[in-house]
Amino acid sequence: MAKAKTPSGRRPQTAQPAIAGSAVAADAPTPKKRTSIPQFASQVRAEARKIVWPSRKETWITSVMVFIMVVVATIFFWIVDYGLAFLSRIILAIGAQ
Repeated sequence: MAKAKTPSGRRPQTAQPAIAGSAVAADAPTPKKRTSIPQFASQVRAEARKIVWPSRKETWITSVMVFIMVVVATIFFWIVDYGLAFLSRIILAIGAQ
């Protein structure tokens, strides 16, 4: 099989090996500045002020929706379970005859 050529007809140049020192320096992570405890606490307070809590009505509606979805999922899985049990009884009854 012939090797693929570049449009210019030459073989592509292989990458030159990197000098060990330069590769290490490029891959080394930059040291992060440490945050003091008071500065950290003030940042936490600033983020906590951004929290928007749901109202009592929103909490109630969400809770009701979760309850409804649990009931719907329960009914769905009960029907699937009953159907599979019914089919397995039919298949096993065929083998017993």
